[in-house]
Amino acid sequence: MGFAPQWLALREPADRAARDDGLLAGAARLAGAAPVIVDLGAGTGASLRALGGHVPDVARWRLVDNDAALLALAVANHPNAQACQLDLNHLADLPLDGATLVSASALLDLLSERWLRAFVDILVRHQLPFYAVLSYDGVMHWQPELPDDAGITAAFNRDQCTDKGFGPALGPDAAAVAKAVFEQAGYHVLLAPSPWVLHACDAPLQVQLLDGIAGAAARAGHSAAPEWNSARQGLIAQGTCTIGHLDLLAMPAGRPAPPDAQGFDAVGGRNG
Repeated sequence: MGFAPQWLALREPADRAARDDGLLAGAARLAGAAPVIVDLGAGTGASLRALGGHVPDVARWRLVDNDAALLALAVANHPNAQACQLDLNHLADLPLDGATLVSASALLDLLSERWLRAFVDILVRHQLPFYAVLSYDGVMHWQPELPDDAGITAAFNRDQCTDKGFGPALGPDAAAVAKAVFEQAGYHVLLAPSPWVLHACDAPLQVQLLDGIAGAAARAGHSAAPEWNSARQGLIAQGTCTIGHLDLLAMPAGRPAPPDAQGFDAVGGRNG
């Protein structure tokens, strides 16, 4: 599993805008007064930048990724960050000693249920909270609509469930499965929607996004994916694109929900 730094840079503003504010504040509070945050699949440090303004300046970060080049970019700009090059299949090697929070962004949907259950067992032993954002939920909408939109979405979702390096991926079910597994382990879990809503001003991101969606749909057997992609690319300047995601905050038993997060129920969205 690996991503180009150019793609990560393109998506970072959309990711930042989509993150749920309540769960972000709750995660920052759970990290504590002297945070030690372990970020999984850290890439160039997007989670550090998103959380950085919400945790104390003394926060220390352990950025975990298997891509040395991405980690080098991350630590070059963040002196409080430690690069931890690691294959996430080697869960026993995660640098969790002294940690106060584990985070991840756009990662859960790439993982398998087997991986997730083993990971949760480790977090239970360490009694650590987990904050995972931007897990794809299977929902994609475009305006104006095209006849093949639903078929492309279905094919893309099938591809999302193929092996991404950790066994059969959870894909669109990732957040729901994670919620269930954490709750079985005695955690209190909050979910909240965090969709991308893209407009013409996001054209560079949309161009690459559509190429990726069409490529995945073609791998899953949708024969008209190239034609759909061409038609969609031609509509970027006049339409909108919504890609559904969910944010998750899982708290060990005995640790009450942070005040910032108490306005959320366990299936997502403010209670009002």
